[in-house]
Amino acid sequence: MEYFLTEEQEFIRDIARRIAQEKIKPIAQEMDEKEEFPYDIVRALGQADLFAIPFPEEYGGLGGGVFDICLATEELSRACAGVAVTYAASFLGALPIMINGDEEQKERYLPDLASGASLGAFCLTEAGAGSDASAITTTAVRDGDDYILNGTKQWITNGGEADVYTVIALTDKKRGVRGASAFVVEKGTKGLSFGLKEKKMGIRCSATREVVMEDCRVSASQLLGREGAGFAVAMKTLDKARPGVGAQAVGLAQGALDAAVTYSRQRRQFGQAISSFQAISHKLATMATNIEAARALVYAAARTIDAGVKNYSRESAMSKLFASDVAMQVTTEAVQVLGGYGYMRDYPVEKFMRDAKITQIYEGTNEIQRNVIGLSLVREATRK
Repeated sequence: MEYFLTEEQEFIRDIARRIAQEKIKPIAQEMDEKEEFPYDIVRALGQADLFAIPFPEEYGGLGGGVFDICLATEELSRACAGVAVTYAASFLGALPIMINGDEEQKERYLPDLASGASLGAFCLTEAGAGSDASAITTTAVRDGDDYILNGTKQWITNGGEADVYTVIALTDKKRGVRGASAFVVEKGTKGLSFGLKEKKMGIRCSATREVVMEDCRVSASQLLGREGAGFAVAMKTLDKARPGVGAQAVGLAQGALDAAVTYSRQRRQFGQAISSFQAISHKLATMATNIEAARALVYAAARTIDAGVKNYSRESAMSKLFASDVAMQVTTEAVQVLGGYGYMRDYPVEKFMRDAKITQIYEGTNEIQRNVIGLSLVREATRK
């Protein structure tokens, strides 16, 4: 399908595709098996200016938007979703600074994030605060010109590898979510430590760790915006980032379809390629149609955000919800097309299936996305 990309967008897509196919795909299985963080790939992404895509030009970026970052994320996910989430999560960590940071904070952190010299991480989730993000207990207590942070963030992508952490903490517990604030915490800060790398079902080369703050002292200059604005910043961050999860889902679904089509043409049963059997060709047709529908929705949501629409929570939720559900369906069917071989680690589709599952969970479970969409519909109807 033609999406009328600009020359710059075609360049972004093609660079990401080349790196994905030439550098990532050949070692994706090895990285998954060894659960190794992709240091060399991260450097290659930085050298290709892919980290720079969404950052303003004055901070060393390319001045792109959400749609541009989705194009890159999709292509990387087509080869390895673990690499793609490492890449996209750095943008997620930078978003609160871009949304609510002052000029000094932006000048201090954004150039290195744009070059890939620094990685970012976004710290919201806690053991008791997953879907209910308002239940966070991490605190930040003012002490003169500093804040002292205490608490543990859980399942943080790029945890331990990132250099810049945007942390949501309570500065006024009595006010609930209205008492949450956002801070930038640098790796190496006294009192900041990390848990062991989590053993995950999928996206296994990416780093997922606890981020622990024990009397972690940061300067008041590292508060993003004003006290009490943290929860709003967190929700804006997730709304803007969710099409990226949709793009990740589309990319890995496309990778699974590519593998299934190739296998179906090579695998012969009853004297002919299994692609000639209607049962198989119909599976492939449905997979391809659903992927294209998901891609169209993700692209439309990303372009809506880039157009400056004020409220895009519903579109963002829809793109993440639909694309991740499609990814799970498509990768499951890809395993079925390959049959017993699909269940073996020698073939890539079982990895795509394992990787797909998390897209239905992180950055807001699909149940939460349905809540967001449903509430939006009811509110809209009430206003009529």
